[in-house]
Amino acid sequence: MCHNLFIGITKCCFNPFDCACYNLLYPVQDPELLENIKTKKFVLIHGEGFGAWCWYKTVALLEEVGLQPVALDLTGSGIDLTDSNNVTTLAEYSKPLTNYLENLPEDEKVVLVGHSIGGACISYALEHYPHKISKAIFLCATMVTDGQRPFDVFADQLGSAEQFMQESKFLIHGNGKEKPPTGFMFEKEQMKGLYFNQSPTKDVALAMVSMRQSPIGPIMEKLCLSPDKYGTARRFYIQTLDDRALSPDVQEKLVRENPPEGVFKIKGSDHCPFFSKPQSLHKILVEIAQIE
Repeated sequence: MCHNLFIGITKCCFNPFDCACYNLLYPVQDPELLENIKTKKFVLIHGEGFGAWCWYKTVALLEEVGLQPVALDLTGSGIDLTDSNNVTTLAEYSKPLTNYLENLPEDEKVVLVGHSIGGACISYALEHYPHKISKAIFLCATMVTDGQRPFDVFADQLGSAEQFMQESKFLIHGNGKEKPPTGFMFEKEQMKGLYFNQSPTKDVALAMVSMRQSPIGPIMEKLCLSPDKYGTARRFYIQTLDDRALSPDVQEKLVRENPPEGVFKIKGSDHCPFFSKPQSLHKILVEIAQIE
């Protein structure tokens, strides 16, 4: 069933028997409806190279309508002081998120939002803390299936994992050239083309001075996702239609192979809708929060 309609966004209600797409026309943010949202706390998880800082527009917009956003730095990211060369597993990388969920009051739940490779972190959290999560939103993210690696999502663009680990010029050998790579980071000009092709120049400048290398271990790790934990989650996917880092075709393949409850599409958004289409992203997040 489809709910409220918004400007400049396309929404697909995903149902394996009846998938109908609509052009979303007008924003509907009834204050009374927002007041009645059961889960008001949003936990925002950044993607590779980013940090909590990238959500600054989203945090402000959600706070303005009375919701409670929390943006976290993953291990070795943002202002977290851990050396990312020492982060070798998805569990380590996701520790700030799992610590947060562990410390929630017993009866409290959150909405998780994961961007890009941050999708692997929210999948990991869904498997280990399903009772703490009311909804999980994958934002142009790696929504993998059981036994898949986050890297596998990018294989069409980056080649096989084995080839990438041997040949990629973006690899970082933090423990010495003779040892396996510990991280990766794209060159600045490449990042601008891949991530920020529709983003305002000020946001691109912010990213250029704030982004850090990403640990490689977590994206090469196969996830174990079970039907009775991960499989019970309410998942939603937001596709970005001018994305050069995770192409619309790949995003379409992800939702086809691992169908979520709902699919939303943002026209004119690059890989970073929190920069390029913050209002459209905000409206979708509020829309999903209102779905009962």
